[in-house]
Amino acid sequence: MTTIVWFRQDLRIGDNPALAAAAKRGPVVPLYILDEDERRPLGAASRWWLHHSLAALEKSLGGLVLRRGDPAKILPQMAKAAGANVVVWNRCHEPDAIACDEHVVAALNKADIAVESFNGHLLHDPSEVKTKTGGPFKVYTPFWRAYRARQAPPPQRAARPTVQIAGIASDNMASWTLLPKKPNWAAGWDKYWTPGETGAQARLDAFLRSDLKDYATARDRMAGRNTSLLSPHLHFGEISPRQVWARVALAGDKPGVSQAAAKFEAELGWREFCAHLIYHFPTIATDNWREEFDKFQWRRSAADLKAWQRGETGYPMVDAGMRELWQTGWMHNRVRMIVASFLVKHLRIHWRDGEAWFWDTLVDADLANNTGNWQWVAGSGADASPYFRIFNPMVQGAKFDPEGEYVRRWCPELKKLPDKYIHAPFEADADVLEKAGIKLGRDYPKPIVDHAQAREEALAAYKRITR
Repeated sequence: MTTIVWFRQDLRIGDNPALAAAAKRGPVVPLYILDEDERRPLGAASRWWLHHSLAALEKSLGGLVLRRGDPAKILPQMAKAAGANVVVWNRCHEPDAIACDEHVVAALNKADIAVESFNGHLLHDPSEVKTKTGGPFKVYTPFWRAYRARQAPPPQRAARPTVQIAGIASDNMASWTLLPKKPNWAAGWDKYWTPGETGAQARLDAFLRSDLKDYATARDRMAGRNTSLLSPHLHFGEISPRQVWARVALAGDKPGVSQAAAKFEAELGWREFCAHLIYHFPTIATDNWREEFDKFQWRRSAADLKAWQRGETGYPMVDAGMRELWQTGWMHNRVRMIVASFLVKHLRIHWRDGEAWFWDTLVDADLANNTGNWQWVAGSGADASPYFRIFNPMVQGAKFDPEGEYVRRWCPELKKLPDKYIHAPFEADADVLEKAGIKLGRDYPKPIVDHAQAREEALAAYKRITR
């Protein structure tokens, strides 16, 4: 019996529950639908990644049907054309995806086509993990404690489907224009990324081989590659969290690695927590979790927002992070917190503006993670960092990039500055700047705000909504 497998955020063959179930039944029609109407349109960086990930999946499967439009219309039509009586998929847990599923199920039921869905994107389905009173969690620590008490399901063996797509019409992926052209701002990204299941497995192998052992102590150092870089692979489902969990748990049994493995597992747990929140509280994607922030007096400044986006704030740690984002589609996690804090607290620009920029420019842009983390930094979210915790970009730089290697990589105009001033060139005297070949306002921007003054104004604004 022919089964249609609707691929979504599960662009892999290994540990793919929907694909494995379909392969057991008989021939498979693998299908990906680009739905740009029902859901929030993909950001530009995500479109670049999707193009290459789909190309990799098509090669692995030996064929892939591509369609663009409304899944509730396309899937019944596809089932009829393929002679399929079952459609299967792995669930997504974002609000628009859940609504889309409901429309699809209704349309397939009306066409007398069976439906089956699976959890292939998270360790545990968000509906399964509950507080002692049966409700959803709102705080990470008890959530993670409950998660750790549950045994993570082991990954499944890779399916070996018989793909049958002869005679079924498919879009030409080039017609989707997922890749940038004029200008091609993603030129050179292949130096940093290999989208697809093979690239995901290679990245995990490299992390376990070289970086996991120091993860707990070195993950906040920006200059090294002490993070896993798995986030885009996990978002697009080129590797499953169960596969990652199983490999990390195995590596954690080795002497001296258990603490690092536990820390990394907790980071996977934060990903699960964000998914849990958006599933149970869907308005977190657009609205302040803490309603008092609805009264917060955000500033509107197109010039300051643009300076932040371009990495021209005059604060090297902030600028280095924003330039890394533009040039690679990614940013170190510690730096994400610093640049986000700068936008919402130094500049008092709404977290939604920052979230929108990250959505468009990050290759790992994920609605649950993106909105959850921006609200965490802003202080408006669940289990959030308090608003009065304002990152000092100079102190953060000195602590986590003490030799200035990260700043010099992404802000090369500052490379000749002494370490003492690399995170605060505006504190250097004229002779130091002249020897480094820098004139502030010409070679590198002057600070667009004064740190101390911005901090006081942010605290005052926060105090007004908490009276």
